[in-house]
Amino acid sequence: MIFVVVPAFNEGKKIGRVIRDLFEHGYRQVVVVDDGSSDDTFRQAQIAGALVLRHKINRGQGAALQTGNEQALRLGATIIVHFDADGQFNPKDITGAINKINSDNVDVVLGSRFLGKRSQIPFFKLFFILPISRLINNLLTGLKLSDVHNGFRVLNQHAARKIQITQDGMAHNSQIPKLIKEYQLNYAEYPVEVFYEENGQGIAAGFKILYDLLIAKINQ
Repeated sequence: MIFVVVPAFNEGKKIGRVIRDLFEHGYRQVVVVDDGSSDDTFRQAQIAGALVLRHKINRGQGAALQTGNEQALRLGATIIVHFDADGQFNPKDITGAINKINSDNVDVVLGSRFLGKRSQIPFFKLFFILPISRLINNLLTGLKLSDVHNGFRVLNQHAARKIQITQDGMAHNSQIPKLIKEYQLNYAEYPVEVFYEENGQGIAAGFKILYDLLIAKINQ
């Protein structure tokens, strides 16, 4: 059974459309984790038809993913897809990523913006944030990935049980590859499309990503 786990924080304006798009592509088991939002994310996700869990306070994307993974496994998930709530991912990519799990006999598929040419990545991310993140990730995990800060993932049941996310913030993006290597899980990257909007994450968000990754390195 395929479950899509969607961590969400103040995405009330977009979450409904994301859920409806997933439904339209055949993914009806959607678990949204409202990570302490101050807007109507919870209500909009419920109206759209998702199963919605709520953190009373904002804990971070890593914590929301772990909560969603646990719920999906309790409900019998054999495949778990991580999918962002802001509309940046294309639900059409899910089928191909799941097929790769099966055809390549891997435990985890990690989305990559760099394996195709469909994503128009902003200059600052492309030439500063993402290369530094990739370098830090390689030092942290020893797992060389083309795109270390991509929230699109597909895990089989075995991997979802093994990967226990304890980094509540964005540093979970480095913790997950580290656990993949630690547990000797088979993995592959898969080209995914990412849509960027003019009012998306800015420079401050990029530095927050680097800060979380450095904190993870210090605390390991």
